[in-house]
Amino acid sequence: MHHHEDHPHIVSRNARYGLVLFAVYVVLYGGFVFLAVFQTPLMGTVMPGGANLAIAYGFALIGAALVLALVYVVLCGKTSPHTHAAPSDTSTSEMGPR
Repeated sequence: MHHHEDHPHIVSRNARYGLVLFAVYVVLYGGFVFLAVFQTPLMGTVMPGGANLAIAYGFALIGAALVLALVYVVLCGKTSPHTHAAPSDTSTSEMGPR
């Protein structure tokens, strides 16, 4: 079993993915805050379905967080060519040599 601590390049790559996806979410959330502070009447606009824009945007933020989390899992689940393990030695069992 390989641990990511044994592969600092994987840890670095995953950290970069996380930071990029976090930046995407910050932009989405910043849009929500901007509208709430500077365009308050707009947030009261009724959307199709009866909810106002603030509620719809809030639910969209929750959905975006879930989608970004799934994207992160998929991206981090990819292996690089450098992480493939060498074939294991089958001459000894898990119990050790006989």
